[in-house]
Amino acid sequence: MTTPRRTMKAWLARVSASTPTVPIPDEETGCTLWIKLEHLLPSGSTKDRVASFVLGHAMETGALRDDSLVVEASSGSTSIAFAMACAMLGVHFRAVMPSGVSDERVLLIRRYGGEVVLTPAEHGVLGAIEETRRMADADPRIFLPRQFENPLNALAHQRNTGPELISQVGTTIHGFVAGVGTGGTLAGIARALREAGHPTALARPRPERGVCFEGEPEICGGIPGVVDGLSRLLDDPTLGPVEDIAITDAEAIRAARELGARGFGVGPSSGLNFAAARRLARRLGPGHDVATVLCDRMERYFSTDLFRDLRPRPA
Repeated sequence: MTTPRRTMKAWLARVSASTPTVPIPDEETGCTLWIKLEHLLPSGSTKDRVASFVLGHAMETGALRDDSLVVEASSGSTSIAFAMACAMLGVHFRAVMPSGVSDERVLLIRRYGGEVVLTPAEHGVLGAIEETRRMADADPRIFLPRQFENPLNALAHQRNTGPELISQVGTTIHGFVAGVGTGGTLAGIARALREAGHPTALARPRPERGVCFEGEPEICGGIPGVVDGLSRLLDDPTLGPVEDIAITDAEAIRAARELGARGFGVGPSSGLNFAAARRLARRLGPGHDVATVLCDRMERYFSTDLFRDLRPRPA
């Protein structure tokens, strides 16, 4: 690829290389909850790390060429990150997403110059993945990042996010929580923790429908970006046991709103992580340090349940 594109790739890698980690003393559990502010990355989510890492590797190996078309299946944040990175590199990008994703996510991708193809909502993300494979079979120019199965996804967090978190916390991390979409964040940071010798209890929150907010019965619609059964990145026996923590949609939304009131403008999956981190801290007991990540910014969820309580109710 051309020198200017290599320069832009290097710049993107630098600005995607670090986010703060903030301690929150939690009176409810007697623990400290450490939140890594991944929503502050350039496109607004932790997926910037994956996009820059995967595309950088593809440039170095020659898999990404001047005439390439990057195509990825995603419910939103990954596609936004790739749309931004591809715009900076001058590479065409196409997002394939299930119908029903928020309008904000579609508009963000298109503003970066990306194309959006919507697949039937009833087929979910798996249907979008299958469509990208059909596209690639028909067009040799297409480069598929394959986020759900590409080990570079987890490696980006193992080499970068995990060591940052460990350094910023500066003490033993007794617990780490991350919701699983692709599983890259949990797998990569878990490996970094194991390499650093931390005896960390690992947990993944599993969203489930439960008792909804009184007066807001619609808040049972799922947590965008958290998908069961598609990740191939957690099949690693060296990680050890990973505890499942059930969190209702309502709990996740409530936690995201709490984070917003604390000054952290994040989306529902961040609320899911925060609620599960507090649950794990309660199990571990007072005096422990539990870490998690805030995945993405709230602006892509204005039309979703997260902001339903702030919109005027029908007369």
